[in-house]
Amino acid sequence: MKALKLATISALALSLVNCAPSAKQLKEAVEKDPSIVFAAIEKDPEQFIEVVNKAAQGAQKKAQEKAMAEEGKKRDEEFASPLKAEIQEGRVVFGPKDAKVTIVEYTDFECPYCAKGHATVDEVMKAYPKDVRVVLKHLPLDFHPLAMPAARYFEAIAMQDHAKAEKFYNIVFENQGELRTKKEAFLKDSAKKVGADMKRLETDLKSEKITKIIDADMEEAKKFNFSGTPGFLINGVSLRGAYPFSEFKDIIDRHLKAGK
Repeated sequence: MKALKLATISALALSLVNCAPSAKQLKEAVEKDPSIVFAAIEKDPEQFIEVVNKAAQGAQKKAQEKAMAEEGKKRDEEFASPLKAEIQEGRVVFGPKDAKVTIVEYTDFECPYCAKGHATVDEVMKAYPKDVRVVLKHLPLDFHPLAMPAARYFEAIAMQDHAKAEKFYNIVFENQGELRTKKEAFLKDSAKKVGADMKRLETDLKSEKITKIIDADMEEAKKFNFSGTPGFLINGVSLRGAYPFSEFKDIIDRHLKAGK
């Protein structure tokens, strides 16, 4: 009798397994009659939302893990084969010229993320006063109408004095709201504040030399696939976006350690 009962249970279990609909059959059934799903949602909407949120969080976590893995792999490749930016004679350099680490910054004076990037670069310079220098390059985006004029002002002031150009860079990013409201009047006022020769500035703003500098910067950024701003090359290792100080520190420390 006991054996008969076991056999009956086994047969029933086997029939349940064999009769279960396949994923394809379930898909076809839902496509044929979507009300099946709607009815399930209406029966327990809170559970449905919980399941969807859990699935979304799981998908997001997987996507982040994948992105981090890809970023790590790409970073290792760039440490092994750094991207090489051209640093022309006469470009403005913040920090010691003989620094072990060079950060090339591709920026847009009107971009709010570039303002965050500026603050982080300032933090980096304070943390590594002897080991890091910054070379400013331009990537003015089309939808920021004041970015190109600001870049021209910076380079025109740099033709007079690099220290004044650096002060201008700080003033614009630290008062970006005024740039948007006062527009070019703010750029002119900022140039006066740093002590620029305004008569010479007016002439230099139209300089073909400045046009060539900015065009070359934009072309180089394009070569490195910097489509947005800010973008950074840290001894040839790229950071694309307004990353926190910790990300800069990881790359800088790795370069410094490798250089010992």
